[in-house]
Amino acid sequence: MNAEITLVGAEFVQRFSATRRGARLARRLAVHQLDEWGVPYGSGLSDDAAVIVSELAANAVLHGLVAGRDFELRLVALAGTLRIEVSDALGERGPQQRRLRADAESGYGLYLVEALATSWGVTDRVVGKTVWAELPAGRH
Repeated sequence: MNAEITLVGAEFVQRFSATRRGARLARRLAVHQLDEWGVPYGSGLSDDAAVIVSELAANAVLHGLVAGRDFELRLVALAGTLRIEVSDALGERGPQQRRLRADAESGYGLYLVEALATSWGVTDRVVGKTVWAELPAGRH
């Protein structure tokens, strides 16, 4: 299924409670917003974005938690690229890919992001950090 974002410059920003429920809601609203932008549910771009949002939001909840502070999801439709950003309030600790053991049950999140995204990284903010990833918007 070929999915393409037709609204270059479109942006979606939403804050969520830094809970597992907030992370699930972020994923659901992200794929809903993509559908509104012309990227159907179940398309490659929608599915890849759902995985990336899930992983970045889960990391914000698990590793970026500051009591009483939310995390923020931002989706931006650029020319040929979907940029996904998740910001949290903990700036001292950036994401790190762990060395995985064969029997590890967790720790694969950033490997998934790296495998799906054309690029990803971390940007400091006045308060906290933003972890971002970019997906090709017209290839899926």
